Amino acid sequence: MLFGKYLNKYYKKYWYMFIIGVLSLIAVDYVQLFEPIFLGQIVDHLSQNESADVSFIGSLCIRLLGVALVMFLGRMLWRFTLFGASRKTEAGMRREMFQKCERLSQNYFHSTKVGSIMSWFTTDLETIEEYTGFGTVQIVDATFLGILVVIRMLSLDWLMTIFALIPMILIVVLGALVEKFMAIKWEQRQKNYDRLYDFAQENFTGIAVIKAFVKETKEVLAFSKVAKKNKDANIDYVRVSIVFDTLIEITIALILSMILGLGSWFVWACINASPVHIFGHAVNLTPGNLITFIGYFDTLVWPMIALGSLFSMRARARASLKRVSDFLDAPEDVKDAQGVSELTDVQGEIEFRNLTFAYPSAPDRKVLSDVSAVIRPGELIGVIGRVGSGKTTLITLLSRLYNVDEGTIFIDGKDIMKCSIKSVRNAVAFVPQDNFLFSDTVANNIGFASSDYSRDDIIKGARFADVDDNIKGFSSGYDTVSGERGITLSGGQKQRISLARAFLKNSPVLVLDDSVSAVDVDTEETILKNIRCERNGKTTIIIASRISSVSHADRILVLCEGKVEAFDTPDRLLEISPTYKKMVYLQELEKEVKGGN
Repeated sequence: MLFGKYLNKYYKKYWYMFIIGVLSLIAVDYVQLFEPIFLGQIVDHLSQNESADVSFIGSLCIRLLGVALVMFLGRMLWRFTLFGASRKTEAGMRREMFQKCERLSQNYFHSTKVGSIMSWFTTDLETIEEYTGFGTVQIVDATFLGILVVIRMLSLDWLMTIFALIPMILIVVLGALVEKFMAIKWEQRQKNYDRLYDFAQENFTGIAVIKAFVKETKEVLAFSKVAKKNKDANIDYVRVSIVFDTLIEITIALILSMILGLGSWFVWACINASPVHIFGHAVNLTPGNLITFIGYFDTLVWPMIALGSLFSMRARARASLKRVSDFLDAPEDVKDAQGVSELTDVQGEIEFRNLTFAYPSAPDRKVLSDVSAVIRPGELIGVIGRVGSGKTTLITLLSRLYNVDEGTIFIDGKDIMKCSIKSVRNAVAFVPQDNFLFSDTVANNIGFASSDYSRDDIIKGARFADVDDNIKGFSSGYDTVSGERGITLSGGQKQRISLARAFLKNSPVLVLDDSVSAVDVDTEETILKNIRCERNGKTTIIIASRISSVSHADRILVLCEGKVEAFDTPDRLLEISPTYKKMVYLQELEKEVKGGN
């Protein structure tokens, strides 16, 4: 069996299925050993009597049918229980891995490619499922059936049994030696498969860019190199597996030839009443005994093959379980500390107090330095700054997507690091720069935050984002499927649907990260007006690259190289903030150029 802390729990959970399956498998193994006995009795009866006793042979045939029926029912039972338990184990581990994905921080996904994770969810879990199901069958057959057959063979003739078993034992020894080598080859195969998966996933995601730059041929050639490495790794693994299987088949064929040759000689000598003596042992082998012995050996072939292939399968399963276990053991950077409190009745006051932050992947590069600001409940706040000034990072930290030092970010006077992540994120509705839409209907995308929203609620959210008229113009209205990542929608439509989704959440704090950059000026004015009207008394933060998006804000926070340059009203910023003054000047200049002056 294969053991590990993430696998043992499923043995305990589905113990009854494993026990029923193993017991039914043992019953089948025991019953099937009567088949060679009955066949041998028929052969001896026909060879020793001039006229066959029809009733005797008929009774033996009925017994053979009974054996076949028991084997049929038993195999049905163990297949249902053992394979059912292994599939349930796979499903449980996949669910556990998915929940782990939801708990892991963004930093983990920055350093781990999606293709690798998908490989763990597919081929590695399938390998574990194969071993817990079919591997259990092989273990039981290799031990219980193998021992029973050897005992029966020894009862017929111990010398013949020794001749047959010595080469079979070599198979087991060879399998043990091959196991570690097979594990290395399997891990190399999986790593190359991960690279293939990563490359394909990245190309499918960026297919529009590839086509736009006419790089199809270049990417096909690059893919062929990755695919060749994957093919070579698979061939290396299969080559070792085939060589091992071939050696097993050749060994079995040689043993069977030896049994037929020696057995025929022993039977001939026995018939002529001059049995062969070897090491003082007289070999008395009748034709029926030879048929029974060959039947036993034929039954023994499967446990020996199972034992040999079990080494290879176990090597693969161990490598896959290690990869899955490493993933499940990955540290969860962003998680609730012990004794956290809940954010309740949030009014929307936000304070940044001497906040300094660097991403875990680049700890020496400070993205934010000594940021301090207080946002009062119900304020409409704008955040502006040059590219790379830390605007998005500041708001990302507010949603607890990364850890910050205690005592640096507060909501309603409560340190967010001492509050539960769920309550913090429930208090903040976030519209990111990368507007992600699921491959679902427009209505379900807008109502993503809760299943309790009515169609009227969804329409209200769409009207808030000024996208209702666009949606009504779609082929199926609100039931139109947006396609993967909203591929069938324009950039402005995706932004507004994302905005409608966030508005419908009705959180005390709404954050828009450059979320109206893809809409025209009139639409932007409508959305900003709706924000003023519909979110009166609730805190709203707008990150923008256009001054027009924040010109009507109560106050504007200006960031420059990760530091607060100024935080005041728009009119006051014209006097105290060089960055804001320059952005206003450039925007006015742009208007003049477009106007032809």
